[in-house]
Amino acid sequence: MSSAEEFMEKGEIESTKENEKEKTDGEKEEGAEEKKEECTSCKTDQEVVFIQDLGFTVKVAAPGVEPFDIQVSSMELVQEIHQLLMDREDTCHRTCFSLQLDGITLDNFAELKTVEGLKEGSLIKVVEEPYTMREARIHVRHVRDLLKSIDLADSYNGVDCASLCFLNTVCAGDIMEKKRSRPESVDCTPPEFILPGAKDAPLLPLHPATREQPAKLNCLKVVTPSGWNPPPGYRKLHGDLLYLQVITAEEKHYHITASTRGFFVNHCTEEEFNPKAASPSYLSHSLIELLNQVSPMFKRNFALLQKRRTGRHPYERVPTPYQMYSWIGPQLEHNIDTIRAEDAFSSKLGYEEHIPGQTRDWNEELQTTRELPRKNLPERLLRERAIFKVHSDFVSAATRGAMAVIDGNVMAINPGEEAKMQMFIWNNIFFSLGFDVKDHYKDLGGDAAAYVAPRNDLQGVKVYNAVDLEGLFTLGTVVLDYRGYRVTAQSIIPGI
Repeated sequence: MSSAEEFMEKGEIESTKENEKEKTDGEKEEGAEEKKEECTSCKTDQEVVFIQDLGFTVKVAAPGVEPFDIQVSSMELVQEIHQLLMDREDTCHRTCFSLQLDGITLDNFAELKTVEGLKEGSLIKVVEEPYTMREARIHVRHVRDLLKSIDLADSYNGVDCASLCFLNTVCAGDIMEKKRSRPESVDCTPPEFILPGAKDAPLLPLHPATREQPAKLNCLKVVTPSGWNPPPGYRKLHGDLLYLQVITAEEKHYHITASTRGFFVNHCTEEEFNPKAASPSYLSHSLIELLNQVSPMFKRNFALLQKRRTGRHPYERVPTPYQMYSWIGPQLEHNIDTIRAEDAFSSKLGYEEHIPGQTRDWNEELQTTRELPRKNLPERLLRERAIFKVHSDFVSAATRGAMAVIDGNVMAINPGEEAKMQMFIWNNIFFSLGFDVKDHYKDLGGDAAAYVAPRNDLQGVKVYNAVDLEGLFTLGTVVLDYRGYRVTAQSIIPGI
């Protein structure tokens, strides 16, 4: 074989090897790309499954009721089961309890997916816990909320995030499914007050709840803290936390002790302090259970009230994070309510109840939630929930602060200035009034222009917030109208 032929043969062999190598490399690259795509789709599938497919059913055993099933999600907190039980008809009268799984108390702020041993069909026990002063007060307030749950007075007055909702009234209970029987004829004649020539258009018909209202249910006449509060030292050693005075619908007067063990009837009267338990004392862990025993009318009416409450749509029962205020309202009956009176005349000094002695750093909370990771769907969901929660809390606190400022309950940081130039700080929120204090709007309408400007500023902040760029931060801003004043509330910039 000549050298030329050897050269050609070697060249063919080498080129064949190179072609095979390229082919193998190409196959490897294709395989890697396919594997990468498979991993990506697998990751996406896992992400979707992580969000959607981890709902399961657990059984709850509460004292005095048959065990029942509830549907939960692995991403929920244990606290959310607490809230569900406090809204459910047969367990709503309980507030001071813990949830236990196999004898181990669950942490209220733990996610269900982190609870060891919790799976489909697990039995969670509701265990009654001893009361503290705070828990006793929360329980009494919760009982008051239950008794007022179908009363629209709080919604019209904008109390505790209560908002008006006419869903059930407008749909006449026909929310989830169509009614089988329909009236054959419907009167479509327009009312007189909207016809041409009507002088006054009444506002009352704009509120459908004021028409065809069912008979009012009076469960109790009065439930109020007793004048014997607080318990003297020797009674505190016996576990007394606070005293209540109750007047039932049957006009019977009872003095009730809230103790670490629960609630019982004592021997006190308006003139004599005798905190010893009566015979029978009707000791109950829940105030509702005690009242059911001492007042037959309470037992009957409270059961009817519960049916009305649970017959409403869940959206009507749950307080809205973003409160809606009504600018008109009918003249409602004004009843004695000591808790409402206590809220009106006791100053909390801007402290949040769940962080006693501290004020919240709103700016820190607002900016920290925006910095939360958002690479995948679970992270984005958690981030959006955190942002919504902090914004809702900030709007609620700013609303209370603005009302306190206009009502004159907050001292200005510049008290020597003219009233419309004064500024205020309350609960780590800065408040300013909508007046043209520096003559910036002198040629544009003065105070009238300054009244409009905060709304435009707010629109600008909303646009920047909607962009949601990493590293772009804005002040928490709320614009409120109250008693003819426009108030701008802002979170405080660090270092100022």
